[in-house]
Amino acid sequence: MELLQGYKTRAEQQRLQKELAYYSVVWPSPEVCDEAVSVFASYHLSHNLGIIDALIGQLAVSLDLPLYTFNQKHYAAIPGLKLVEPYTKN
Repeated sequence: MELLQGYKTRAEQQRLQKELAYYSVVWPSPEVCDEAVSVFASYHLSHNLGIIDALIGQLAVSLDLPLYTFNQKHYAAIPGLKLVEPYTKN
């Protein structure tokens, strides 16, 4: 959903959905949701952490996976989250 909201046209959205069909979806467990609520409560006011960002970040932490994003500012407050830029922009 986070990826889909960034597209402006139906054609862009359809290309993304076709690409995403090659990947599996990992849903957060109730425990991960509870941890995300705690992180959100701790950092929403001080770091402007969004609800979905807290959930995405905490899921990555729980899976011990890095989060590939250019939007590092949004996720920087999440403890234990490893952030990686997907590629170098020119």
